Amino acid sequence: MRTQVGIVGAGPAGLLLSQLLHLQGIDTVILERRSRAYVEGRIRAGVLEQGTVELLDQAQVGQRMHQIGLVHDGIELSFGGRRHRIDFRALTGKAVTVYGQTEVTKDLINARLAAGGKIIFEAEDVSVRDFDGRKPKICFRKDGKAQELACDFIGGCDGFHGVCRVSVPQDALTIYERIYPFAWLGILAETPPVSDELIYCHHERGFALFSMRSPTLSRLYIQCAPDEHLDAWPDERIWDELRLRLGGDAAAALQSAPSLEKSITPMRSFVAQPMRFSRLFLAGDAAHIVPPTGAKGLNLAAADVHVLARALTDFYASGRTALIEAYSDACLKRIWKAQRFSWWMTSILHRFPGRNPFDDQLQLAELDYVTGSTAASTALAENYVGLPLD
Repeated sequence: MRTQVGIVGAGPAGLLLSQLLHLQGIDTVILERRSRAYVEGRIRAGVLEQGTVELLDQAQVGQRMHQIGLVHDGIELSFGGRRHRIDFRALTGKAVTVYGQTEVTKDLINARLAAGGKIIFEAEDVSVRDFDGRKPKICFRKDGKAQELACDFIGGCDGFHGVCRVSVPQDALTIYERIYPFAWLGILAETPPVSDELIYCHHERGFALFSMRSPTLSRLYIQCAPDEHLDAWPDERIWDELRLRLGGDAAAALQSAPSLEKSITPMRSFVAQPMRFSRLFLAGDAAHIVPPTGAKGLNLAAADVHVLARALTDFYASGRTALIEAYSDACLKRIWKAQRFSWWMTSILHRFPGRNPFDDQLQLAELDYVTGSTAASTALAENYVGLPLD
């Protein structure tokens, strides 16, 4: 089997890369170790930067997003018993769109299959080889049969636990990492959101986030210890904790409902660089992880793919390699800015173990400054809606 670009991973990064290249007449094959049902059912991020929305439109997969996605012109920060709105539209002229990663994935899979694209689900024992030469290949097993995909380039879009990054010689990688001493316990429930926009809560019991997927479906999070077990958090306890951290009239309006999905997400910052090794490119979670506080994970993956698709398109059109060679540096410049923003949002909203009253007052002072200063509010808004893709 042969293709121009072999892609490992059928998450949003791999699918979007395949779709963008297809629109430029470049052939791809995607290998995914999970089933289609599993990939389409994964509950992940839901806030899209304006640049990501525009990129999905460019990829011709934005129709359903515009029909059912929720455009948000701001967010609210809750602390000290009061809520304060950051008006993105007034401060930057931009907005974000709430549209679940699950839906983005479905749209991209449908588009690729409708165009005759090749996605091999449930590919086993995937490995990437010879990417340091001119004839890279991806080996795998499908239905018990060993197969080989020859290609010109490999897109490593297989996530943090995938095979692509670990296939790179470890002395060629520099790893930067921070593990946070807390996690997020998240639930999805069929209950109306308490606000038209996301509410980020700083509370003495810990952080909470009130988000949504639709006018009738809420996505809610509370800060918890990283070693917590889900069986210690029955639904009733979660709803009680959410009301405590939200407070006020909104807490009274919060309607309990059975959780449709419940999970605990550990918090880390992670960057592996460089992101290119001859003809292997890392993109998305294979190269970087951010705390979800700043809503940057999916958006960073889309930005990586934007840069990579442009570089590969230029190569096939002209034979030039300048954009390919610049891929890693171009992506990392944006990634480190997103890491900074995600760390900052995390640091001012969460309760850190071992904190003291001085630390508490610094957090409150920072939140008061951010919500009381136009310059500080603009900086938050500018980063949240997304820095320019180019």
